[in-house]
Amino acid sequence: MNVRRLTAWVALPVAMAVGISACGSGNSGSDNSSEGGTVTVGIGEPEHLLPGNTVESNGAQVDVALFTPLLRFKDDGSADYSQGAAESITSSDKKVWTVKLKDGMTFHDGQKVTADSYLKAWNYTAYGPNAQIGADPFFTRIAGYDDMQGESPKAKELSGVKKIDDNTIEITLSAPFVEFEKVLGYTVFNPLPDVAFNADGTLAKTYEDAPVGNGPFKINGTWNHNQSISVTRYDDYKLTKPKVQAIDFKIYQDQDTMYNDLIAGNLDVQPQIPSSKLATASSELGDRLMKSPSSYFGFISLPLYNQAYKPEIRKALSMAINRQEIVDKIFQGAYTPASSFVSPIVQGSRDNTCGDACKFDPTAAKKLYDGAGGLPGNKVDLYYNADGGHKEWVDAVCNQVSKNLSVTCTGQPVAQFADLRKQARAHTLNAPLRGAWAFDYPSIEDYLTPLFVTNASSNDSAYSNSTFDQQMQKADQSTDETTAIKEYQAAEDIVAKDLPVIPMWFKQNIFGSSTSMKTVDVDLFANVDVLTLERN
Repeated sequence: MNVRRLTAWVALPVAMAVGISACGSGNSGSDNSSEGGTVTVGIGEPEHLLPGNTVESNGAQVDVALFTPLLRFKDDGSADYSQGAAESITSSDKKVWTVKLKDGMTFHDGQKVTADSYLKAWNYTAYGPNAQIGADPFFTRIAGYDDMQGESPKAKELSGVKKIDDNTIEITLSAPFVEFEKVLGYTVFNPLPDVAFNADGTLAKTYEDAPVGNGPFKINGTWNHNQSISVTRYDDYKLTKPKVQAIDFKIYQDQDTMYNDLIAGNLDVQPQIPSSKLATASSELGDRLMKSPSSYFGFISLPLYNQAYKPEIRKALSMAINRQEIVDKIFQGAYTPASSFVSPIVQGSRDNTCGDACKFDPTAAKKLYDGAGGLPGNKVDLYYNADGGHKEWVDAVCNQVSKNLSVTCTGQPVAQFADLRKQARAHTLNAPLRGAWAFDYPSIEDYLTPLFVTNASSNDSAYSNSTFDQQMQKADQSTDETTAIKEYQAAEDIVAKDLPVIPMWFKQNIFGSSTSMKTVDVDLFANVDVLTLERN
């Protein structure tokens, strides 16, 4: 499934459980010998499991079992502290924030979770030489961040983060940010125990393969790369305990193999049914094929660092794609063609912000393409991760682009999502690539800052527009959310005009379970809710 944070499967923290259940009886590949039993969940190979370095969906799915965020969210996007590690997060001016921690939370090795646990983790993530992917943009707003960057940083700790007492943290931002409470719910702000660090403050080499967290499950053994990650229920967990004893995250190289295991009873949960199986999944799974709302936004990133992809070429490519046809034929009508850059489930989203650029018009597209001088050799490559079930729709897009623009468009598979992300961040592909985003927290801002602000970590297009950046700063510093949404909408309008990515579709979670499962929930973040998993 790989999303979020860039997603990997046909699309993409635990929050917003949708409450859809799968019922039935039968066999599966799970061990049900102990209380609650073991559930097998399919994922792809994570890129990382260290919280500050985990910004994609495979690693995030494991981390929501191993770690508890400061807060979770209700279905309407408001903060929910009942199942989070914080009692409260407050601010009177949106610049200085106070985090009150719940007392009594512990790591899986028994160490008490305190303010120091967060400060150590955050300073490690923010310190430039540690090269943590989650640092930018999530820590950049905290005072002192800039002094921790560069080849010879001036500081090793965030000056804007202060311990008040064991259960209280004060965070000072460099400027007011209206959405910061929500940002703190993201997994990159999870704490780390002492065992994660060596005496000199460096990360212990063995930690990431056997993370010790503060979540409802603890690691069982070590990360068996490209095969599995097993977790067991943490019995001393202070919040709501899971209903199952263990989860075995089975790692697959492709979604079709995962689906075949689901059908054969060798897998309990497939978080995302691949497009190649949607036509037959209803008859093969029956009521074990389920749908739920998702924050997923699928798009194609365009390489603005390649001068050949000028604005007219970008618009021509977008207008040459018949999204509705692909949705109907490949996705069996389960997706919605996108004509904007923000999921419709998010407050402040609007229809058709993309305008004519997202309307299928092959005649106008060809005229625009030819008038702009075309692309070198009239060739277009479209990169995608081969482990995500994308081949069918990528081939369909290329067929349309080839036909409508008289070019040669070729899908270029990269074996694993983790590898594709590394190349995307390095801006080495020099051609379009498939992308997807599920929000890190429920805000229109989260669809704009990570993807489009200059030098943001998930800005695969290398898009940079100072007017857009200034508009985002203006929105960030709004005194209330209503005003902020209007300002963020103005920023989206700038992106729509520049078209650094081609909006493709918004999707639902379409997932399946074995006959052994009673309850399976997939939330708006496209994560399986590990707290509500239940076997028959």
